Amino acid sequence: MKRKDKDNYYLDIAETVMERSTCLRRKYGAIIVLNDEIIATGYNGAPRGRKNCDDMDFCARESMNIPSGERYELCRSVHAEANAIISAARRDMLGATLYLTGIEAKTGGYMEGTTPCTMCRRLIINAGISKVVCRTGKDNYTVTNVRDWVFNDDSMPAII
Repeated sequence: MKRKDKDNYYLDIAETVMERSTCLRRKYGAIIVLNDEIIATGYNGAPRGRKNCDDMDFCARESMNIPSGERYELCRSVHAEANAIISAARRDMLGATLYLTGIEAKTGGYMEGTTPCTMCRRLIINAGISKVVCRTGKDNYTVTNVRDWVFNDDSMPAII
């Protein structure tokens, strides 16, 4: 039996964390790893103490047909990356890798274009995380160096 590579090993753990997700549209799991040690985990769901979408059987963004990547302020959930980051001290995340996996809740299919949203990218940058690995298929993933987000800032439109 061939041994699984480390990136897929950690993505599998993030996928297990994702099973706690309470989102009716897309389920995500994230883990932060430094020196082969898991620092924190997170999944997308409502803030602690608030009702989750799956408890209410209702998604405001879905009912309004809001496309992916838009109008996050209407969502009840805190993103998986954000939940992982707020569960760790910055000193423990400096130079770490964030592993992220996501699926479509209705089909169970992997999110091929999985990548952190603009707001989560900002959190990742400020947390001191150096690399993000996103699952795009069962054994497929992309690797992004966070410095690329710093030097190729596409989060704000250019003012001419």
